[in-house]
Amino acid sequence: MTDPAYMTIAAGEAPLDGVSPVSYEIRRSRFLAYVRHASEEESTRAWIRAIRKKHFDARHVPYAWVFGIASERQRSSDDGEPAGTAGSPILEAIKGRGVTNVAVAVARYFGGVKLGAGGLIRSYAHAAGLGLDAAPKVRMIPLRAMLLHIDYDLVAPVERYIRDTGLHTGEAAYADAVTLTLLVPPKEVEMRKRAFTDLTAGRARFTTGDTDFVPVPLS
Repeated sequence: MTDPAYMTIAAGEAPLDGVSPVSYEIRRSRFLAYVRHASEEESTRAWIRAIRKKHFDARHVPYAWVFGIASERQRSSDDGEPAGTAGSPILEAIKGRGVTNVAVAVARYFGGVKLGAGGLIRSYAHAAGLGLDAAPKVRMIPLRAMLLHIDYDLVAPVERYIRDTGLHTGEAAYADAVTLTLLVPPKEVEMRKRAFTDLTAGRARFTTGDTDFVPVPLS
């Protein structure tokens, strides 16, 4: 069984703690798509309220979000648009890109020309997709903390091994001995222990910690 991993968008420093609005216009109606990394409901609702306040003169601000490693928590709102023409297309845009822990809100300014149900569905889906595509993506992979305790004379060969194998590292502590924090896929922990034991002729000591998800930028 492979370790669980998932793709999301990177947390950003843009206005409203997300991707700056991406604009899409069709038949004089303007759609402004906001995208945010999100994983819980309360702060996401506050974010949506802030967008509604900012765009108080917009006719509608529908939204959708997907939370959870397995995308198990999903919600959408049409915000007054005809049922199924706004929130659902936004939700499908998120799901179609295979991302989770993401919220999308789209402010719509009516241009005086009705788009019809089909036009609304396509427009909201397209606007949400533009916002999602503009957001930087990261892959979240589970890594377990493995603390490696070694004497100073072993630092050079151990660091060389770490560089050559591309292991992820955390903080290092230098006291009477050196403690290096390695972030290792859970299924590789025992293999890495054996490798460091061989490399140090049995002098390495280990402490294993918790498993957490670590963001890895997509190339």
